[in-house]
Amino acid sequence: MHYDVVEAQVIGELSFTVRFADGLSGTVRFLPSYLYGVFEKLKNPDFFNQLQVANGFVSWGEDEVDLAPDSMYEAISQKGEWLLS
Repeated sequence: MHYDVVEAQVIGELSFTVRFADGLSGTVRFLPSYLYGVFEKLKNPDFFNQLQVANGFVSWGEDEVDLAPDSMYEAISQKGEWLLS
């Protein structure tokens, strides 16, 4: 689908760039206030840097944490960035 992620790269603390199958690209940023529950693991820089793309999703670890590509696509198509706060 057009919102399948094909590439992602960490660019800084709690942020990464992403490119979708249709060529749309943008930035995803987490505010520390978002990092609770399942996302709390992303506070660890070593874990955050394990960012990977698999089957159209951005994920970390062995399917421990992932992000919804459709929500990411919608925000980036409107603002160029998805800010998780």
